[in-house]
Amino acid sequence: MKNKTKVIDRRTRYTQQTIKDSFLSLLKEKPFSKITVTEVCRMSEINRGTFYLHYYDIDDVLDSLLEDVITDTARVLDHVLCSEKIGCTFPFCQKVQEDTRLQVLFFDDVASSCLLEKLCKLSKEEFITHLMQNSLLTFEQAEAVLYFQMNGCLAINKKMLKNKCTDWREIQQAVDHFIRAGLESFLICDGRQTVSGKGPGPSGTPETL
Repeated sequence: MKNKTKVIDRRTRYTQQTIKDSFLSLLKEKPFSKITVTEVCRMSEINRGTFYLHYYDIDDVLDSLLEDVITDTARVLDHVLCSEKIGCTFPFCQKVQEDTRLQVLFFDDVASSCLLEKLCKLSKEEFITHLMQNSLLTFEQAEAVLYFQMNGCLAINKKMLKNKCTDWREIQQAVDHFIRAGLESFLICDGRQTVSGKGPGPSGTPETL
């Protein structure tokens, strides 16, 4: 009985991945708003009934795909305030840079908007709470900083991918340094716990994570 469940689960995962792969292929050819369930089914070689066993609609496919690709991303604060880590300011950006299949998500208006909202939702509570605890920023100001930062990173990635930029690491480091310095300028170094979760360093600035 247990082996049968494993087979079913494996088959389910395969079907869901096939649907997502077909969706990404179609997104290269047309905008999200023009993709239909019929087209996804045809490319996936499944019937509509099978599709609806796994997803409610095309929006659900996109949402599930975005959930998959950000599942293993690290905390925003780990990447923004730690100069010792090697990684993108937002790990998702690096993931997209390395997986050409996902790059189409940055260029579709609907997909990129959903991506931005999902990333912000994932980071919002922790980011804003820590920033407010360690600065004089209001909730609205801290939220504005987060959205400004996220939109900026999205715009940079779009431009780099469009121009087929080859010096990703150098640009990434410059952007990380700029963002980190900007955030640290808000912090109150009065002995309280800093955004990184540690006290002020010897120079009066927060220690890295």
